[in-house]
Amino acid sequence: MQTAELLSKVRRLEIRSRHLVEDVFAGSSESVFKGRGVEFDEVRHYVAGDEVRDIDWNVTARMGAPFVKRFAEERELTVLLVVDVSRSMRFGTAGPEKRELAAELCAVLGFAAMRHNDRIGLVLAGERVEHFVRPARGRSHLLRLLRDVLGATFRPGPTRLGEAARFVLRTTRRRSVIFWISDFEDRLGARDWRVLAKRHDLTAMLLRDPRDESLPAVGWVELEDLETASRALVDTSSRRVREAYARDARERRRAVERALADARVPLLELRTDRTYLPALMRYFSMRRRGKRA
Repeated sequence: MQTAELLSKVRRLEIRSRHLVEDVFAGSSESVFKGRGVEFDEVRHYVAGDEVRDIDWNVTARMGAPFVKRFAEERELTVLLVVDVSRSMRFGTAGPEKRELAAELCAVLGFAAMRHNDRIGLVLAGERVEHFVRPARGRSHLLRLLRDVLGATFRPGPTRLGEAARFVLRTTRRRSVIFWISDFEDRLGARDWRVLAKRHDLTAMLLRDPRDESLPAVGWVELEDLETASRALVDTSSRRVREAYARDARERRRAVERALADARVPLLELRTDRTYLPALMRYFSMRRRGKRA
């Protein structure tokens, strides 16, 4: 992509995303990522209605009266965007390609974070980690991240989610809010995701296209597996072929759901053939109430 074209896309993405963020989060003085990042503030006397699990037993034993710990929301949050740049993200049949949807999600999440001066970082990952930008603040930094996402090279080769998860664990020491944006066309390693979810506030954003799940009956077509670059002629007029394709898609989807549920990672599905705003608004509404997505 030429530099002028890339900068034009970044500018259009900024304008659209700023408007969306203002419309969706208008009137909210709280960070939309509120509810996970907390730090110890002080201890005080227990009063009726306090959570029993907040009792500080060491102080209680020492003082001879019940005391509870108080926590305050962290003032400075770090938001990390992990974006899948494997070739399967270049797929889209009923709207934008998945990579384009991923870029817009990065813009919306980034501008939402910027409203409260949160730091934002970026990881681009496919078969390996292709690019890493350490978290920082400010409009120019966010525009640089969007330029990097839009200008990413989608290389051939399978997605290796585990390698990217281990990279994030090595490089992100401070507890962060992580959005993992991918079509998850890889087997998830349960241990990696459990550790990542325990250390960070992790949300999986699963991008799907209608043709990921079903084939139209249009006769013989050549299909390419974008992850492996293998090709095959398929008779889509065969009901048996279409059912097998749909069954395989369901099994892969269930495997992702099971792995994420086991790791206690909330899953947010966003589709190329529908607007993502209702799902995103529900998600942030639940975060404000302190619930999991």
